[in-house]
Amino acid sequence: QVQVLESGGGLVQAGDSLRLSCEFSGGTFSSYVMAWFRQAPGKGREFVSNIGWYGEKTSYGDSVKGRFTISRDNTKNTVSLQMNSLKPEDTAVYYCAASGTNQLLTQPAVYLHWGRGTQVTVSS
Repeated sequence: QVQVLESGGGLVQAGDSLRLSCEFSGGTFSSYVMAWFRQAPGKGREFVSNIGWYGEKTSYGDSVKGRFTISRDNTKNTVSLQMNSLKPEDTAVYYCAASGTNQLLTQPAVYLHWGRGTQVTVSS
């Protein structure tokens, strides 16, 4: 079955950069829209970014536009999230998710496959 596994989280200072990676297995990677969500303590799951099957389309949440960049490598079955100019409010558990649709949807419910998450903490 499809599995996704995040890596790359950590503790950084405000203004720093961090790159998250997600490894996909158990399916045809290029047939899945991939996304990143995040969840801060006491808050709901927030859409961060997603990317189409071949990377031709991407979308971002308003709070990360211009600072985060999503990319994918279909030869390696990986999706990455480059996070620049990090802010304390970016602190959250970041989740990688996969959807078998061909639309860039932002609702968590359409993503059937989720990783366990990786913690990103940004200190001020």
